[in-house]
Amino acid sequence: MTEHLLKILIVGDGNVGKTSFIHRYVSGQFNRSYKMTVGVDFSVKLLHWSEREKVRLQLWDVAGQERFISMTRIYYKGALGCVVMFDVTSSSSFLSCHHWKQDLDNKAMLPNGDTIPCILLANKCDLAQRVVSADSIDKFSKANGFITWMETSVKENKNIGEAMRRLVQETLSIQSSLNPQEPRTEDSVDPQRDSQFYNSTGARCC
Repeated sequence: MTEHLLKILIVGDGNVGKTSFIHRYVSGQFNRSYKMTVGVDFSVKLLHWSEREKVRLQLWDVAGQERFISMTRIYYKGALGCVVMFDVTSSSSFLSCHHWKQDLDNKAMLPNGDTIPCILLANKCDLAQRVVSADSIDKFSKANGFITWMETSVKENKNIGEAMRRLVQETLSIQSSLNPQEPRTEDSVDPQRDSQFYNSTGARCC
C-alpha cells in the first residue's frame, strides 16, 4: 500500500468559510460558530484513494486577515496544492482572489519550478444575496490558471468532497509526472514536528 502525503493550503479573505469548509470535509459536520483563525491551523484527513493507494492530506487553514499575510511564505513551504476561496455574497472577497493567487504563484512552487495546482471555490452559493456571477468566476478562473472552479455550500454540503477529490486528483497526477517511481512526500511539512515553532510564535489557532 502506497501512502501519499499532500500538504494542501486553504486560503482566501477572512469570513469566507475556510474553517467551516475544512471542518465539514474532515468531520462531516457543520458548525455555525467558529473562532477567527489566527495565523494558521492544521487538520488531517486520510483518504483511501484506491486499492493500492492512501492519501494523507495536511489541510492548512491560513488566516485571511492582512496582518497575517506577511507570514504566508512560511506557511506555503512544501505545499503541493491549494484551495482559493471567496464568498459569492462579497465582491471584495472575489476581487481579493487575484492577490491570493498571485501571492501563491510567487511563494509556493513545485520542485520543477511550476506553480502548484489551485482550485477556485465560490462558497455560500446557498445564499440569495449573491453578487458575483458565474460568468465572472469562469473568466477569472481561466485567466488566472486555476485547474477549475466550483460553487460550494458548506451549510448544504454541496461540492465539498467533489472539490477536494478534483484537487487531489490533479495534485497526484502532477506528482506522478514529476517522479513516476514514487510519491514525492519529503517536501511536505509535518504539523506535529513544526508545532513547537508555531506555538512559540503564537501562530496556531486558538
